[in-house]
Amino acid sequence: MNPPIFATLGCRLNAYETEAMKELSAQAGIENAVVVNTCAVTAEAVRKAKQEIRRLSRENPGATIIVTGCAAQTEPETFAAMPEVARVIGNHEKMQAETWAGLAPQGPDFIGQTEKVQVDDIMSVRETAGHLIDGFGRHRAYVQVQNGCDHRCTFCIIPFGRGNSRSVPAGVVVEQIKRLVDRGFNEVVLTGVDLTSWGADLPGEPRLGDLVMRILRLVPDLARLRISSIDSIEADDNLMLAIATEPRLMPHLHLSLQHGDDMILKRMKRRHLRDDAIAFCAEARRLRPGIVFGADIIAGFPTETEAMFENSLRLVEDCGLTFLHVFPYSARKGTPAARMPAVKGPAIKERAARLRAAGQVALERHLAAEVGQERMILTEGPRLGRTEFFTEVAFDRDMPEGSLMKLRITGQDGTRLRA
Repeated sequence: MNPPIFATLGCRLNAYETEAMKELSAQAGIENAVVVNTCAVTAEAVRKAKQEIRRLSRENPGATIIVTGCAAQTEPETFAAMPEVARVIGNHEKMQAETWAGLAPQGPDFIGQTEKVQVDDIMSVRETAGHLIDGFGRHRAYVQVQNGCDHRCTFCIIPFGRGNSRSVPAGVVVEQIKRLVDRGFNEVVLTGVDLTSWGADLPGEPRLGDLVMRILRLVPDLARLRISSIDSIEADDNLMLAIATEPRLMPHLHLSLQHGDDMILKRMKRRHLRDDAIAFCAEARRLRPGIVFGADIIAGFPTETEAMFENSLRLVEDCGLTFLHVFPYSARKGTPAARMPAVKGPAIKERAARLRAAGQVALERHLAAEVGQERMILTEGPRLGRTEFFTEVAFDRDMPEGSLMKLRITGQDGTRLRA
């Protein structure tokens, strides 16, 4: 048997869903295929997807190329037109056992036996993941609790790739995490497209903080819980209570900030202003001294002036950010922002470089402050791990993988710690 090759581009949620597709394709008996799980967050992501498809086609002659993911959902015709591609499957369809059963070999050539494009209206999808698997990752388990997004930021194509927000019921999440802990995982990360919208579609409309508190209460043997990227304006009272009182909730939050200028935030159709972001970070730091923040920030959004950009640049200091994900603005066809007056490419590139430089200064400051501290580190490999703050640590000797170890930080190299 020649099992499929999988290539994953983009976010952690895509990686989670690739693990589910591996199980579904194995159950269906798929052979001699290459599955590319694409990302659509930027035009560059779509370009890279096409590049990856061509490379994998060259390296696997005779294999059936199946393309799925957000770019396949939003631009099915782009991938269907590629001569290398045999199938284009939508984000909902890729999680259905019957889709993979329909692709299973049924004779000498199954390529022509079903339609080339299987992409339905993602906005009509209401149910959540029937494809739940017991996490993925060798030492840290990622658990999908939410999918889709009800917001319509003017730069973002993702709701059209993922559909509207839908949540996995709390009981299902808790049972899954219990199984992961029983299998020896020391850390679980809750993931989703718009994580802080979790629960809005469930009976009683619980909030993310309710889910976090319930997990920590009902899974007492879980050593560490993380939450991935959140929208700080949606942080509820119980989430703030968990930050303040639950040491097993890790002191690291990645914030979807996007910009630091109020006019640009309005043009982005974000729901917070600059002062809201600063106030959230100050309050979280008051409740949990030492907590660190990462953030997504876009450079060169349409109409951005130098003064507006400077407001974003100052946000690194004003919020006390440590880990920056900088995105040079990339127009996505069909979004309102794509019709706004564009910033010239060289200016976008230069501003993104300045943001990354500010992020490097902030990271180095954090790393320097950690030297000499004792930290509880989750080992991800014989020579690599992460602290409670999600800071990467290199070890001077081999360590047992998947363990929690208290170690003294002995140094840093500008990108990671040493212990």
